[in-house]
Amino acid sequence: MSTPAGKRPKARRRAKSSDANTQVRLRALRKASDSPSPDRLFLATLRIRIPRSLWTGKFSLSHPGTQLEVLNRVEVSPEISVSDYWISGSPPGVWAGEISAFSDVVHVDSLTEVGDGCLYRITYKNPPVVYLYRRLRLPLQFPYRMQAGVIEWELVARRGQFDEIIEHVRSVDPQFSIVSIRRRPLRSHLPTLSAAQHQLLNQAMAAGYFAVPRGITLTELARRLNRSKSGISESIALIEKKLFETALRPDSGLR
Repeated sequence: MSTPAGKRPKARRRAKSSDANTQVRLRALRKASDSPSPDRLFLATLRIRIPRSLWTGKFSLSHPGTQLEVLNRVEVSPEISVSDYWISGSPPGVWAGEISAFSDVVHVDSLTEVGDGCLYRITYKNPPVVYLYRRLRLPLQFPYRMQAGVIEWELVARRGQFDEIIEHVRSVDPQFSIVSIRRRPLRSHLPTLSAAQHQLLNQAMAAGYFAVPRGITLTELARRLNRSKSGISESIALIEKKLFETALRPDSGLR
């Protein structure tokens, strides 16, 4: 059906308006940051269409009413990761068979029913953004929320890293949108966790130690990591203390 001359479809007008708003926000940010400081972070929330080449893109488009939350990620190998996903829908484990059939999914475990959905531990081939973040030495900001083929992506990076990630996002979805954007001092935003503490936090999250209900006991976690129960308990307590202190700091920007 042809469109009358001089009129454009509403969807196209909305897409162009969204793209224009994104460009305006980026220009404003760059104008305010012509002399970037190493002690400044850019914090942004992006809405991005998930590529259909990824299982999350295909799955969420096939079930637009289903909500997905990615809670963590642990690297199994340079090419493989494992994450805990909360996915709405019942009965527990209802999506395990469908998800395991995707070519980029290696293995699926149904863990436990939580709220109106279920926790799944999914092992999968790394998407391109994992390699980008690895090269930039940036942590991924969990949780990520997905629905109907769109992901809300939390981005925390210095200026140069921010620009490089935005270029990648634009190549994935030229019509991505910026939901919010702001700047914060670097030291007041990030907790001072050591590399070993980051590793332990990721391992504990992947094992389900921080899940509700808890998916593994402290004794089982210590046995799995080949460490003493008292040592694990003390290390986790110190990690939690640092995270809480950062979150409760008045200038943290995390409240």
